[in-house]
Amino acid sequence: MAQDIRKMMKEHKQESSGLPQGHEARFEARLNEAFAQNEKKQNSFYWLKVAAIAIVILGAGYFGYQQLSNDTIDSLADTPSNTETKSEENVNQITLGDISPDLKKIENFYLNGINVQLASLELTDDNKELIDGYMKRLAELDAEYALLNKELNEVGPTEATITALIDNLKLRLELLFKLKNKLKELKNLENEQFINMEA
Repeated sequence: MAQDIRKMMKEHKQESSGLPQGHEARFEARLNEAFAQNEKKQNSFYWLKVAAIAIVILGAGYFGYQQLSNDTIDSLADTPSNTETKSEENVNQITLGDISPDLKKIENFYLNGINVQLASLELTDDNKELIDGYMKRLAELDAEYALLNKELNEVGPTEATITALIDNLKLRLELLFKLKNKLKELKNLENEQFINMEA
């Protein structure tokens, strides 16, 4: 049953590896047909894209109109003297973001972190006293930050003032993290006491 491979190779006829006649023309026709169908699909999607862009622009315009009308109502509610002092204060105020884009990123990072931590606090009767103590300390740090900003505007940007402003933001965020840890400890302690009372 064993066959000699050498004999098989000699008897084997080599097949032509060329393409069948007219293959290239058929392939080209199929490609042209596929591209024609694709262009028809693209034309129909083109109008959908235009409609979607129009909807987005109208939505943004409506939102902008609502914001401007709210701002107009708010500005009408302000007395002229308040408006003048606010505009004078805003014109003369220099913040960390005005000094450098990197400082603006740092300031935004800390302020966003502080806001997120404040928003996630859950005030209950059990933890109200603890949170109030931390809030008083945060209020002191806010007042200190305002004084440092005033110094920044009066004296100008110095390394010491900028460092103090960043340290103030960092300290406020760390204080909120400590508060969150204390609240977790308090909650765990209450849970343990509750479990012990049931047992």
